[in-house]
Amino acid sequence: MPALSTGSGSDTGLYELLAALPGQLQPHVDSQEDLTFLWDMFGEKSLHSLVKIHEKLHYYEKQNPVPILHGAAVLADDLAEELQNKPLNSEIRELLKLLSKPNVKALLSVHDTVAQKNYDPVLPPMPDDIDDEEDSVKIIRLVKNREPLGATIKKDEQTGAIVVARIMRGGAADRSGLIHVGDELREVNGIPVEDKRPEEIIQILAQSQGAITFKIIPSIKEETPSKEGKMFIKALFDYNPNEDKAIPCKEAGLSFKKGDILQIMSQDDATWWQAKHAGDANPRAGLIPSKHFQERRLALRRPEILVQPFKVSSRKSYAEYAGNNSGTYIAGFRRSFRLSRKDKKTNKSMYECKKSDQYDTADVPTYEEVTPYRRQTNEKYRLVVLVGPVGVGLNELKRKLLISDTQHYGVTVPHTTRAKRSQESDGVEYIFISKHLFETDVQNNKFIEYGEYKNNYYGTSIDSVRSVLAKNKVCLLDVQPHTVKHLRTLEFKPYVIFIKPPSIERLRETRKNAKIISSRDDQGAAKPFTEEDFQDMIKSAQIMENQYGHLFDKIIVNDDLTVAFNELKTTFDKLETEAHWVPVSWLHS
Repeated sequence: MPALSTGSGSDTGLYELLAALPGQLQPHVDSQEDLTFLWDMFGEKSLHSLVKIHEKLHYYEKQNPVPILHGAAVLADDLAEELQNKPLNSEIRELLKLLSKPNVKALLSVHDTVAQKNYDPVLPPMPDDIDDEEDSVKIIRLVKNREPLGATIKKDEQTGAIVVARIMRGGAADRSGLIHVGDELREVNGIPVEDKRPEEIIQILAQSQGAITFKIIPSIKEETPSKEGKMFIKALFDYNPNEDKAIPCKEAGLSFKKGDILQIMSQDDATWWQAKHAGDANPRAGLIPSKHFQERRLALRRPEILVQPFKVSSRKSYAEYAGNNSGTYIAGFRRSFRLSRKDKKTNKSMYECKKSDQYDTADVPTYEEVTPYRRQTNEKYRLVVLVGPVGVGLNELKRKLLISDTQHYGVTVPHTTRAKRSQESDGVEYIFISKHLFETDVQNNKFIEYGEYKNNYYGTSIDSVRSVLAKNKVCLLDVQPHTVKHLRTLEFKPYVIFIKPPSIERLRETRKNAKIISSRDDQGAAKPFTEEDFQDMIKSAQIMENQYGHLFDKIIVNDDLTVAFNELKTTFDKLETEAHWVPVSWLHS
């Protein structure tokens, strides 16, 4: 900012300085609009009045004023009482009316408070029974409102003393700055606590109202000041502290759901982190199990979890339920290469050619560090991965998206080793390659998924995804859920949508007249949904969500096709325009 010169000497007041400011800034302001704004702002009457008040108070403060009297309110009451006994003329009536007004009484009360300096905090008296050796004792008084104090206590196993175990970030104790980790608690509201269990002390605190007085021996340890947490994590499991037997204080716990974004406020304790929900205006943190502790607990429970294999469908699943109306539905697009119970052939993915679908169940989902990300206009679109059980209508939703904007959305062209038919074009229905080349690409991990059907290979390649993205289109990819993990890379930044079936009663109602048609390769007839199809769909969806739900960014229930499509379209619009939380590794690889 340029130096200001008003030509009034060094004693220029703030009021004169502000009045001269627009003129001084005029040569440095580019537009007339900005100059008009400055003149209007600095010419505001209320600003002038405030500045004048400030200058008057500043001048008065220099005089070191001393109050003429300390009891203006009492004097006003005495005056009003005396005036009541006088003959009432108009002036006396007006004065009595003024003296009786609440705002005048409040003003006189404030005057007396300031004059008597009664605004200083009143400390509780020092107890008479303090030992001479206890020269480091602190008497602390905190005013308790509806919020908890934000501190946990424990009994020291060696000394038996009650000590402060942790201070919750943003809580009342933390904001006061008077209580610290390691402080020894001697009394609460005059009640000795040496012979009490932590649970009993917590009960005393819970029953206390208003101000609470603590007698504390400060810890000799020096606490290192810690900064507010800048680490954000996505929760990959549901957590309720009231159901956690290991948490040191259930009241201090923080509940969260799978998918919630948490801000980590402290990792001082290796077992229990302090966190709050991202964007929560409440500054107080709560306890959550640390990543290491939760992983260890879940790993120990793992043998108890019954893992059921997927019942995957054949390539007949290319055709799916297309809507709530009755009729027959023909598949327009190939689905991922799933093989049926009847085929008993191997269905494989890019990194798991020799492993079963149960490979990912060894992972223990707890937390994932995340950061906000918004796609820039010059960046490729994020890969959209669609996951769902056979028959849920996923393929029809994908078809409706493609039809809605063929220039914006695209799908991959699968590879196959079968012979090209007369009506087919290479690179349209399929990319036709030799068996030897296909097997070489498999060995070089070039396929996301592949399978064998009637002695021919079918597969989705990584390059086919890159080809769609290179055309500046959103690539809609439909794969098995265990493949999703390997697509979560910096290059693709996938957004995973799980298409979930409604209740089985709703399935029976909406799909009762719908049929599934096998692909052209099968030359099969249309078949209606069976009760077994519904049961398999529900069961498969449950297993997908249980095992891979932590990888899903969005869940859409396909109860009504139109409603589900609109929700899907809205999700896509937000994905391209708004910031979303993504793994930190995607942006810092």
